[in-house]
Amino acid sequence: MKVERWARIVLALMLVAGIIVAFFYRDRLSFEALDNAIKEAGLWGPLLFMFIYAIATVLFLPGSILTFAGGALFGPLAGTFYNLTGATLGASLAFLVARYLASEWAARKAGDRMKQLMQGVQEEGWRFVAFTRLVPLFPFFLLNYALGLTRIRLTHYILATYVFMLPGAFAFTYIGYAGREVAQGAEGMIQKILIALGLVAALVFLPRFVKRLRRTGKQSNGA
Repeated sequence: MKVERWARIVLALMLVAGIIVAFFYRDRLSFEALDNAIKEAGLWGPLLFMFIYAIATVLFLPGSILTFAGGALFGPLAGTFYNLTGATLGASLAFLVARYLASEWAARKAGDRMKQLMQGVQEEGWRFVAFTRLVPLFPFFLLNYALGLTRIRLTHYILATYVFMLPGAFAFTYIGYAGREVAQGAEGMIQKILIALGLVAALVFLPRFVKRLRRTGKQSNGA
């Protein structure tokens, strides 16, 4: 029992140290650095990218840079798959860390929002996770840890995370792809820009649509 407790303490300290180091070296997470690393990795480039994305998610590094980079490096389709897979892996690791290793730390970070999360998961289960992935009510990195403190099943968490982060992942990946195409002066720039603007507009409208749909569902269940 003591060995297990000390193991949890050591792993929690390693996590905190990793977050501190990542914070001070976050400026090195640039598109140029990622581009060079992926090129040097060759065929292992996609796996390296997903690994970096997963670790960045656990260590609170900005995911937007990685998502845009995924689109610029791999294109809209493959980039979406790599971004979504890396983000889900990282979200799952954070979930497990909170549930089994650093529950007290995660609870302190979540603060007053924890009660809202607990209540939401208790009432709606995986549907609440789906809602929080579609509508960013909570910061992505904090949400991953906080949900680990709830009673939701890991499989439900992973599936809801992967499926319902897809719209946002595709939109931001495409923006990264379009940005690189425009920077390189590729053909069809206007069409790509218009598609990117349309995706941004859809993302702006999506939270309102989901909230309305969720409210309607609650009223139907109440009736």
